[in-house]
Amino acid sequence: MAYNIVTIAGSLRKDSFSLKIANALAKLAPASLKLEVVTPAGISFFNQDLEGAPPADWLAFREELQKSHGVLFVTPEYNRAIPGVLKNAIDVASRPYGKSSFNGKPVGIISNSPGPLGGVSAAKTLQNILPGIAGPIMQQPEMYLNAVGDAFDADGNLIKDSLKPVLQAYVDAFAAHVAKHHG
Repeated sequence: MAYNIVTIAGSLRKDSFSLKIANALAKLAPASLKLEVVTPAGISFFNQDLEGAPPADWLAFREELQKSHGVLFVTPEYNRAIPGVLKNAIDVASRPYGKSSFNGKPVGIISNSPGPLGGVSAAKTLQNILPGIAGPIMQQPEMYLNAVGDAFDADGNLIKDSLKPVLQAYVDAFAAHVAKHHG
């Protein structure tokens, strides 16, 4: 049986590094995982006034998460934090209070940046937000990918050889993390 994993690429940019990394992970995933890559595109702004009759896009996103066996976040860093669209998606999915769609789902966090710090502040932001609304967060290996600007070709294929074993090790560790919590 393959565990279904919602892999959220936290950027709206069509050529985002987060989306390319998420797609590369989907190709590298072991047979025990099926990564479905999504973005926050199309998720309307969270407004608590709408909780009584949530918009269809909220319900669809929540249902997709509820049907999954785990969640993998791949996020860029914007101004030392996660992008606002990713925070909005988390807010939508974690409501209504006490009924988070992330509840009990094993979680992985990968941050990335074309710069030298690898989006570490964005990963730390997620580590602060997710406890209490999500399942167990994989602690090791931590993944802060730096210098990803030259990692992909024009078609979005991973071409940076030094990055392949790093991503492979991470997705294999995540597969074990998911299996441990569903075994």
